[in-house]
Amino acid sequence: MNQLRSAKWFAGQDVPGFVHRSAMRASGFSRMAFEGRPIVGICNSWSEVVNCNMHFRGLADSVRRGVLAAGGFPLEFPTISLGEQLMKPTTMLFRNLMAMDVEESIRAYPFDAVVLLGGCDKTVPAQLMGAASADVPAIVLTGGPAAPAVFDGKQMGVGTDLWQYIDDVRAGRMSMADYERLEAAAGPSRGHCPEMGTASTMATIVEGLGMTLPGAAAVPAMDSRRLQVAEEVGARAVGLAAEGVRPSHVLTAEAFDNAITLMLAVGGSTNAIVHLLAIAGRAGVPLTLDRFHELSARTPLMVNVRPAGEHLVEQVFHAGGIPAVMKSIETLLHTDALTVSGKTVADNLPSGISTAADVIATIDAPFQPTQGLAVVRGNLAPTGAVIKCSAATPALLVHQGPAVVFDDMRDMMARFDDPDLDVTADSVLVLRSAGPRGAPGMPEWGQLPIPSKLLRQGVTDMVRISDARMSGTAYGTCVLHVSPESAAGGPLGLVRDGDIIALNAHAGTLDLLVPDDELATRQAPPPRHRQRRGYAAMYVDRVLQADRGCDFDFLVGRSDQPENEPDAIFDGWVGGW
Repeated sequence: MNQLRSAKWFAGQDVPGFVHRSAMRASGFSRMAFEGRPIVGICNSWSEVVNCNMHFRGLADSVRRGVLAAGGFPLEFPTISLGEQLMKPTTMLFRNLMAMDVEESIRAYPFDAVVLLGGCDKTVPAQLMGAASADVPAIVLTGGPAAPAVFDGKQMGVGTDLWQYIDDVRAGRMSMADYERLEAAAGPSRGHCPEMGTASTMATIVEGLGMTLPGAAAVPAMDSRRLQVAEEVGARAVGLAAEGVRPSHVLTAEAFDNAITLMLAVGGSTNAIVHLLAIAGRAGVPLTLDRFHELSARTPLMVNVRPAGEHLVEQVFHAGGIPAVMKSIETLLHTDALTVSGKTVADNLPSGISTAADVIATIDAPFQPTQGLAVVRGNLAPTGAVIKCSAATPALLVHQGPAVVFDDMRDMMARFDDPDLDVTADSVLVLRSAGPRGAPGMPEWGQLPIPSKLLRQGVTDMVRISDARMSGTAYGTCVLHVSPESAAGGPLGLVRDGDIIALNAHAGTLDLLVPDDELATRQAPPPRHRQRRGYAAMYVDRVLQADRGCDFDFLVGRSDQPENEPDAIFDGWVGGW
């Protein structure tokens, strides 16, 4: 067995050992329960204000059973929890804070391994970032997709269908009475969004990275098999502690290639790009936006799930889950990559392909061709921006049009439905001051609403450009994550109404067709909001741009700091008995 980290707390016959064992006994645990056993921390992001994670107490109990059955000792601990719907101004503002909470909790306590229990959008990347930095054996258990909602006899997702219904209300095609019925039906169970939004994408990516057990990602939240998976994850955490398999052994360049390829194959959320860049930064893996573009050029859309398709994640589960998807793209994966199961990707793949061809395609007959995601650059996005081609209108992927500029979200909300707004279907809607510093926190404002007067004319999509993100459940021809953002001096701050913007997603270009000498005479509008205190002030001061994952500059890179490990800390204690 690998030497247990927890022994540094509990094995010594000295003052520290006495104090630590006494603390455990004061909690009601005998020495028989914890001494000499792998101690598994259950990092629980349960919260009553996060509906996606409300069932985690039951999941934690199942993890605990698995740990005990495998001979370990479980200790559950809380961290902050990030709820996408209720948390303002955006959960992304607090992702790094949660990552710090997770990292320091893991490092400071006597855990030999950790189970990361997350579900809602930012909880999973925050936990992975923290675990990668702490580098204690870790395994992820996601919460699973919620039960599909049913409205007027039609199965629907939480977000993707909602955006369509909102446009129907704004265009006068849906009554408020029907809209209230929709509200009552939209959330039938706990669990994260049931389409391939950010939460389901991150659960999928966790499996692609090899940081959970095969098949764990897509099991529905309310299915009893989710509890069974939790037991298996708990048991496997004990094995990781014994074997000494750490995140640094699993989170390799090959693992990130696999995760990106899988994200593209399922039509996953663009939010995952920012998160993967941040996780890779913590793991010391040199990942850039260019790698996403390169892998997109060879990876087709293999899963027919919303918002890029028709079905929900529950149908993916019944079609064989993420292992079946990975089997369909086996030739595109690094199958020799290690996973937390203790086996390679190849070992974890099923023997045959899925028979549900309407849900999971074969590599020879994909649902959409390659390049479902494009990275674009030009004088409007010098260090890059992204566009999800698989959820965009194909005819708009190459487009030129005059800009209609909104200085920030308040400006947009005040004017986008103004009947006198000078806008046509050919216009390019531009939102700035919505990036990491400018908002702050880079909210999901990138799916700018189509002006209602155009909705009434039958317009369903337009080119939209911003330094914001977009909900993973959303769709449309939206250029996102423009870097550098306007608040960091990016050229988005120089755009004026009527300027011609040229997008060519196929060629990877995004340009403002204004002469350089004219741009040199312009000044960006000053920031309207300044952060003067607390965490938000630190965030704005130290956050990196979207092309680098929006992590804090002082957290990037491998965290090899012996002064934070128990041996160094215990040196301050004097003597024994």
